[in-house]
Amino acid sequence: MIIIKSEKEIALMREGGKILAGIMNQLGESIFPGQNTGAINKLARELVFSYGGIPIFEGYGDKKRPYPATVCTSINNEIVHGIPDEKRIICPGDLVKLDIGMKYRGMITDMARTYGAGNISVEAQKLVDATRECLYEGIKTIKAGAKMSDFSRAVEKYVRARGFSVVRELVGHGVGRELHEDPCIPNYVTNSREIILQEGMTLALEPMINTGTHYIKLMNDGWTYATKDGKLSAHFEDTVVVTKNGAEILTRV
Repeated sequence: MIIIKSEKEIALMREGGKILAGIMNQLGESIFPGQNTGAINKLARELVFSYGGIPIFEGYGDKKRPYPATVCTSINNEIVHGIPDEKRIICPGDLVKLDIGMKYRGMITDMARTYGAGNISVEAQKLVDATRECLYEGIKTIKAGAKMSDFSRAVEKYVRARGFSVVRELVGHGVGRELHEDPCIPNYVTNSREIILQEGMTLALEPMINTGTHYIKLMNDGWTYATKDGKLSAHFEDTVVVTKNGAEILTRV
């Protein structure tokens, strides 16, 4: 069931999203060769609580194996849900993906960014640029009355034109009262039932793009997804609200 948010709920998400974007900027500055991902998670947790938020990823999922951290830290061929660890050291040229969600005054926003640690390869930079830009190409299609498939088509077209592939098993989602709400939002064109966007829908849009094939695998920790061929992946995500005139990005400073 798709949940339409009230003006009050959207205002709270706007406030929380701005805070979350500021936190992400600070986390991005903490990425450098020699840094460990456990330290990034510690900083993320401290920042979320300092602003009156709640780390929504902590304890998420199966009670027997809940996600144990505030921020997902995925490196190079890891796509999403990488678990931070003090023993995981960032190396020169690594691509580091940060994904973080926060509940603020009862409402949730969710975002992700990909950062390079020092100088990265030309291919890696092209991948990062394409992943960021395909998200914003997709966001251009979002407005009340538009088709959800227009977003999916715009993302896939942009990515394919640059020689990369779109992850299929992992998709965007509604967000707000819960971390994962309807609808599921693929980053490629499918034959699923069409969704017409409505004013007040809040969506977490998140293309995950690979340099190689779109095939993925789940790692032994039960959380981390990686490319099956071992090639690089990048991830960008923003929370938006659908309006009559377009999409307002809530996760920005």
